[in-house]
Amino acid sequence: MTNVRIATWNINSVRLRMPIVEQFVAEHDPDVLCLQEIKVDDDKFPYEAFRELGFRQVEAFGQKSYHGVATISKLPFQSVERMHWCGKEDSRHLVTTLEDDTEIHNFYVPAGGDEPDPAINEKFAHKLQFLEEVTSWYAERRDDANRMVVVGDLNIAPHENDVWSHKKLLKVVSHTPVEVEAMARWIESHDFHDVVRQFVPDTEKLYSWWSYRARDWDAADKGRRLDHVWVTQALRDTVKSMEVLRPARGWLKPSDHVPIIADFDLPV
Repeated sequence: MTNVRIATWNINSVRLRMPIVEQFVAEHDPDVLCLQEIKVDDDKFPYEAFRELGFRQVEAFGQKSYHGVATISKLPFQSVERMHWCGKEDSRHLVTTLEDDTEIHNFYVPAGGDEPDPAINEKFAHKLQFLEEVTSWYAERRDDANRMVVVGDLNIAPHENDVWSHKKLLKVVSHTPVEVEAMARWIESHDFHDVVRQFVPDTEKLYSWWSYRARDWDAADKGRRLDHVWVTQALRDTVKSMEVLRPARGWLKPSDHVPIIADFDLPV
């Protein structure tokens, strides 16, 4: 068995944040780094910068100025698949498979806009449709032998201690009951295990995102846990540790999200 460190991070523009990406890689040495909101077309992605950091496979699935995901690895991939949902060409789901058949699903789920009403907010309707489609897809593929790691900015804080105020955010997109219920169905679709809450119980507040709008994000601490790491039951016993890297929110020119790091014992 080999220790494999997988990290997920909504980087909020990869080219703008390369200095803190380099800092993160130097300090935490991930084997696989999954980024979201890379905000760049594939042909302008900084492939060479990642190769200079020691990564051997760099897979970008991007689009100009918006969205986009990338999975960067020191381990070889046996396959790469770029998924499209809701009849759109958004770059939101990249599947890479390691040589031991472990699939890494890197997601950037639609944020959903400001108004949690699909009848008047097309972005929220898109988010709910996206969640419904991916849930059905995983349900159709369900198999106890599947080795899947789902990571990314899923743009939902499901538990009352995943947000700074459960009562105040019940009608705010990312914590509404309809979204929380949709995420529960997605988790159930393949009996996913929440790695983050395995190590930090639901009784404790835990966030991975803090708005840029706060003058002092750390003192205000009005965060949400929008970033997730899930595994199928076949991988549950391989998870060894997890860290939400809160200090990264205070780095120079930070993303509004912080990395989540999980260590696995895998036969790669």
